[in-house]
Amino acid sequence: MNVLLSTAFVLTWSSGFIGAKLGAGSASAVTVLMWRFLPLAVVLGLVTLVVARASWRGLTARDLGRQAAVGALSQSGYLLTVYYAIQLGVSSGTTALIDGTQPLVAGALAGPLLGQYVSRTQWIGLGLGVTGVVIVTAADFAGGGDAPWWAYLVPFLGMFSLVAATFLDRRASRTVGPAVSLTVHCVTSAVIFTGLALAAGAATPPAEASFWAAIGWLVALSTFGGYGLYWLILRRSGVTQVNTLMFLMAPVTALWGALMFGEPFGPQTASGLAVGLAAVVVVRRGAGRTGTAEPKARVSAGSGRPAPRARTGR
Repeated sequence: MNVLLSTAFVLTWSSGFIGAKLGAGSASAVTVLMWRFLPLAVVLGLVTLVVARASWRGLTARDLGRQAAVGALSQSGYLLTVYYAIQLGVSSGTTALIDGTQPLVAGALAGPLLGQYVSRTQWIGLGLGVTGVVIVTAADFAGGGDAPWWAYLVPFLGMFSLVAATFLDRRASRTVGPAVSLTVHCVTSAVIFTGLALAAGAATPPAEASFWAAIGWLVALSTFGGYGLYWLILRRSGVTQVNTLMFLMAPVTALWGALMFGEPFGPQTASGLAVGLAAVVVVRRGAGRTGTAEPKARVSAGSGRPAPRARTGR
């Protein structure tokens, strides 16, 4: 896995937790999410239909329906829980570290669902990653908080939603181009969040400049950066490796939060970051010892030819 690509993914994905906190200061979660996706869906729809029209050829209603379901899970379900948790008072770092348990869930399911079995070395790396998350969690809870206890369960729903979206996409028999999949995902989210905002009477955006600054942050860094790189790395390197990078989200987000919001970042958090980095290295080395591939070939849309299988090794 390209180090620069992985670094960019970690930074831009973790920026989404910070953007959520920026937006939460001036509007409700559904308002922020509606205005994050509505203009983006219109622009992406026009661009892909005009510039990347060939990418739509050969796609069936079933292909588009699957991508809409993936978008509903990976964007709408995941983001709504993240934003709601932060709005309830859960810190950005804690929300990110709860999501940090995702690699363990994905690693356990990758074998039976995709045939991408996790090696013994990789399980050691996943164990290290969970240790790093626990270290950061302990540091965060030691600082106290105002959120109700049940608010800490909300990010778990988002984590499971993203895992479900990942496996739903990887089990598809046809590969959909990134321009088309991103467009379908954003249009789906725009419809869902606009409906929720209208139903809640929260569709009108605030006039504060900070709100639109948060929207720009989320679109540029989180959607095009973090979300786009997630699917790119997933298709290049496989489920286990892209999800292992999630171990770094908690400490990196905690660092963002410390710099921008004054959230605590002490020796324990730094230790958690070091353990998370070690986990990524161990899982990456263990990947070269697994030779399993996905159980079936994926057909590229519009070509009729089997697409390259996702790599699980080097």
